[in-house]
Amino acid sequence: MLKVGLVGFGFMGRMNFDHYVKLNEDGYPITLTAVCDPRIEELKGQKANGNMTTAREVYDLSAYHLYRDLEDMLANEELDAVSLAVPTYLHAEMACSLMERGYHVFCEKPMARHSAEALKMAETAVRTGKKLMVGHCLRFWPAYEYLKEKIESGEFGQVTAGYFYRGSGAPKGWLVNDELSGGCMMDMHVHDTDMIQHLFGKPDKVSALGRNVLPGSGYDIVSSHYHYKDGKVINAQADWTLEGDFGFYMGYRVNFERGNIVFDGSTVRVNPNSQPGFRAYLSPHTGYYRELVYFLDAVLQDKPVSVCAPESTAQSIEIIEAEMESARHEGAWVTLF
Repeated sequence: MLKVGLVGFGFMGRMNFDHYVKLNEDGYPITLTAVCDPRIEELKGQKANGNMTTAREVYDLSAYHLYRDLEDMLANEELDAVSLAVPTYLHAEMACSLMERGYHVFCEKPMARHSAEALKMAETAVRTGKKLMVGHCLRFWPAYEYLKEKIESGEFGQVTAGYFYRGSGAPKGWLVNDELSGGCMMDMHVHDTDMIQHLFGKPDKVSALGRNVLPGSGYDIVSSHYHYKDGKVINAQADWTLEGDFGFYMGYRVNFERGNIVFDGSTVRVNPNSQPGFRAYLSPHTGYYRELVYFLDAVLQDKPVSVCAPESTAQSIEIIEAEMESARHEGAWVTLF
């Protein structure tokens, strides 16, 4: 039985918690034994705020060992793996320290606040031989997996264009501090930048326009272009200033030589040029569930983390940094090496 500890009990910590519980109920040989957060006594009785719904509003944690300090948890628990759902600026130091001490690590996205830290995390995983996986859930989200499958199969020919979008209201706390989170570009837009890299490889250069709306939060609205030598037109946009009743939305439209595929946040519609369109069948499990299955299987079966390799997710941070540089120069193209 693989023993897991969870660090961080905010919105994404609870999302991790929900899916570890579900995996255990589904018969996976894992058990979540401990939860750690400096504010655990306060948080366990509060609702989580995020752009998706957690399984519960208030959590009963009486069956778990609770800690306010990570070192206390490590000293008192016999853990095999640790899930990090802590603020971005803590990812690198915590993940590297845990791997150095023999723990496998699942770390929420973005990988780190800076690409140099992300590269250090990837290097530490190689040197220690421990599994490190970053929770870029779109790589496991059924709607995006379907798209990747169709791109790789060539069923509709080559991709000619792609548009990716996500938006919500503004988050709170450290997330709207640019120095700590990297703002909308690093926290929200990174999902689509990472997916574009996952689908099409590293772009040759990027051009981005960004706008700051919330004081001190960095770029809150962004539109980025990704240049590829084959000429396909790829754009991604993100906006976390959509208040009122907007809620949350993510989606894509990808054009092929012989059709197009559109995801509206819930349904994938496939529109071949020469025959009637249809709705794609998708797995009922979310990317949150499926990414943890993949990580745990890698640990239990000692398999490489290849779908979401640390070297690849570190590269996504490098691309975001190039987009930030472009935005600072009013959309000037920035070459990636």
